[in-house]
Amino acid sequence: MARGKILVVDDDPLILKSLSELLRLEKYEVSSASNGLEALQVLKDQPVDLVITDINMPEIDGFKLLKEIKGRYPEVIILLMTGFGTIENAVEAMRLGAYDYITKPLVDAEIKLIIERSLEQQRLMQENESLRQRLGEKFHFDNIVAHDYKMQKIFETIKTIADTKATVLVTGESGTGKTMIARAIHQNSGRAKQKFVEVNCGALPETLLESELFGHVRGSFTGAFRDKVGKFQLADNGTIFLDEISTATPALQVKLLRVLQDKEFERVGQHETIKVDVRIILATNQSLEEEVAKGNFREDLFYRINVVSIQLPSLRERIGDIKLLAEYFLDHYSKENEKVFTGIHEETLKIMQSYHWPGNVRELENVIERAVVLAKDVNRPVLPRDLPPNLQTQEIKEQPDDRILPLKEALKDPEKRIIERALRANKWNRQKTAKMLQVNRTTLFNKMKKYGLLTD
Repeated sequence: MARGKILVVDDDPLILKSLSELLRLEKYEVSSASNGLEALQVLKDQPVDLVITDINMPEIDGFKLLKEIKGRYPEVIILLMTGFGTIENAVEAMRLGAYDYITKPLVDAEIKLIIERSLEQQRLMQENESLRQRLGEKFHFDNIVAHDYKMQKIFETIKTIADTKATVLVTGESGTGKTMIARAIHQNSGRAKQKFVEVNCGALPETLLESELFGHVRGSFTGAFRDKVGKFQLADNGTIFLDEISTATPALQVKLLRVLQDKEFERVGQHETIKVDVRIILATNQSLEEEVAKGNFREDLFYRINVVSIQLPSLRERIGDIKLLAEYFLDHYSKENEKVFTGIHEETLKIMQSYHWPGNVRELENVIERAVVLAKDVNRPVLPRDLPPNLQTQEIKEQPDDRILPLKEALKDPEKRIIERALRANKWNRQKTAKMLQVNRTTLFNKMKKYGLLTD
């Protein structure tokens, strides 16, 4: 079986023949073309995984062919080769979408290694896409994996507000995925092709944060050796995401309020006003209402940013997603570490569903990555012994079944338990039990027969 379909393009017949023969010996299915026009015809007639093309060719050179292929067949991997390699050509090749740039004379071992790596990357991309499709739209939104009804409601909210200019406040505990929600809003908006700029407000001191957000001019403070463009200006026409907004100082809150209201600001040390068109998304793991009550956060700023609020549930509030998320992370880290696992063992899943997950989804991801990295034996499920010590000692709690069943089926179990409890209370006297349940004796008898509760 062929390892992949490769098209070799070169106007030098010796190189064309020798390279094609080398690849056939490596069990690749190989086609060849002596110029760019022939290459495009081959691609039109048959599927190809990878194209290796010379740059210097008549009529259509390698760069033009690269543009044509990427425009028509974006999934095809392209390697450029030339006898006159320069840094400028290499940079241009990568900018146009080439996977790699190879200089002649060709080295067999190098060619084989590059092809293997490029096809492996293509395979992983295809498998990731396949995985996303298998999970289905019901279970994910962009890169967010979930089937919990709370998350599905959040996805609906994102779809509704993504293409508006509304300011969004995302709240929730650390590790619940606030950054991913912000990116999902940006990616589903009309600004998706513009920049998404992220700033962690809690990671910088006040003076540096102001400069980071609004920029500064040279000499405006000690250490300002050159002009700096701020994040708001960089995000013009795009989206800016301000994480940990609760840590902003009162002085900075005043400036943020002005940007939110008027979309304008000045750099530190400059009086010239800069206007921007930017979508603002903010996030916090603190209660801003409490911060307002304490006097730590401006009330007017709170109401200005709380236009659309998205509250992310903790992982312990969406236990039904633990299996889905664990399998998603297991698939990812198994491929990354070239190990094979057959899933999550039932006992392991029970432990994970009983744990309180203070670090939420981020902690779950770390637990699965640790299990994969430290495992010495493979071709098996993730076992309880693969978990961190604090999880191995976790007391297992029985979890309710969160599957959505047809109403008739869902009501069977509670109905059976109610009838059984009433029968015991009446010492299995059917007449008294029917009276207690307010049904006739025939109905009670039929239900007792249905649920296997007849004793004679």
